Amino acid sequence: MSEVVLSGVVKRYGQVTALAGVDVRVPSGKLTAVLGPSGCGKTTLLRCLAGFERIDAGEILIDDSRVAGGGRHLPAHRRNIAVVPQEGALFPHLSVADNVGYGLDRAARRSDRVEEVLTLVGLAGYGGRMPHQLSGGQQQRVAVARALAPRPSVVLLDEPFSALDAGLRAGLRHDVREALRADGATGVLVTHDQGEALSVADKVVVLRDGRVIQADAPTAIYREPVDVWVAGFVGDAVLLPAVVEQGSARTALGLLPVTGPVTDGQVTVLVRPEQVRVAAGSAGVTASVLRHDFHGHDALIGLRLADGTRITARILDGGADWPVGGQVTVHVDGPARAFPAQTASTTSVLVDLAA
Repeated sequence: MSEVVLSGVVKRYGQVTALAGVDVRVPSGKLTAVLGPSGCGKTTLLRCLAGFERIDAGEILIDDSRVAGGGRHLPAHRRNIAVVPQEGALFPHLSVADNVGYGLDRAARRSDRVEEVLTLVGLAGYGGRMPHQLSGGQQQRVAVARALAPRPSVVLLDEPFSALDAGLRAGLRHDVREALRADGATGVLVTHDQGEALSVADKVVVLRDGRVIQADAPTAIYREPVDVWVAGFVGDAVLLPAVVEQGSARTALGLLPVTGPVTDGQVTVLVRPEQVRVAAGSAGVTASVLRHDFHGHDALIGLRLADGTRITARILDGGADWPVGGQVTVHVDGPARAFPAQTASTTSVLVDLAA
């Protein structure tokens, strides 16, 4: 197991700065997800880690050994790092076993390592098959097995599930996570999928414009985002202007307890849709139902408060009792998170990236 540390890493392409002083610590034996929108520097970070790109400043350490920076650039083939690309990129003329064993020395091939890693990814007994005989998800499992086979220091996964359908992707990413854990591998997953990062990673690093905005455990990223942008990017969010007085915020949803490093005055508060409770005839703020988006396991209910403010509630039972056009009352369960005044606006904002 290997710890990876990036300190002040800068990478430029001409006049464009792709990475602007990135500091990241990847814990040994853990899976760290690098999350961000297109163009934020995720893939560049991965390529610099792999050794495909030379960094312009800073340094990269693997197990306290400098592989980049300070005039040093260890080539990719000497870093003991494996990469799993978006597409499995298997050799079509080789069997599954030969794909997995490609690059292993003769002793490793004669050992049970190939079958061992195939078992880890749920493909025991598939060694004799050809890539064209496998589904897309199975091909990606083979790609992961091939990456694990030589026991690399670090496994880099470049959005490896993006080409798969949603149902297959959800199951495969958890299986791959368990395979990495079982083999004791240190992993870095590059993704733009918030749900994927939050559900499988031990640590999430949020990038924006080539800079690390927040790096923490998934629960902290979701519950304690450092700013309004992160709050919206990592999940559905209702953002409301408010005034804080003595630890409580006056909002369109009533008086709410708040958390966050703010003082009295104008703020923006974050309420997650699952905190919004919908009822009929109980105490709370009156609202009308604008939309009802059913997702099977839950539903997102669009609401308009009496003053015109629009919010969203997440209903776990599907929300069948709240038809469009109906009147309900709402209240907030738990504290809201407050952000400094400079992020405040005069209208409420619904950030719903899942829609």
